[in-house]
Amino acid sequence: MTTASHPVDNGVNSDALLGARTALTESPAAAEFTWRSTTRWIHGTYSQSTVTGFSGLGQEHTHREPYTFDADHPECFASEDRGAAPVEIVLAALGSCLTAGVAAVAQYRGIQLRSVTATIEGDMNVLGILGADPDVRNGFNGVKVDF
Repeated sequence: MTTASHPVDNGVNSDALLGARTALTESPAAAEFTWRSTTRWIHGTYSQSTVTGFSGLGQEHTHREPYTFDADHPECFASEDRGAAPVEIVLAALGSCLTAGVAAVAQYRGIQLRSVTATIEGDMNVLGILGADPDVRNGFNGVKVDF
């Protein structure tokens, strides 16, 4: 009987991540990062955010290219819907963080992934954002994650 062995490749370099963890544990000052985004208001509720770099490991870093995100509100809020709502961008960021973590852990444990999907829902009463009811919290009331 022959057993075929296929290397696991989820696109995560586990050895490099573990090496970084060890190095940062030994040099905690290098583990201090500052993430930055610059947002420019364009018109109405429409804005554009750009991410170009960050600091960490004791130095400044520049991404290979600037990343741009359009944000707006949907038409039902008397807006033009030219981008995802800011709260949707927050949920997308959370989903991206969670799926990246799943991929990294799976790679480390030798598990080949076929697909990973995270659906994130945030419940919110918009009367809080609109300032229409002082008793309604401004923000998410709860966040649900489904994998």
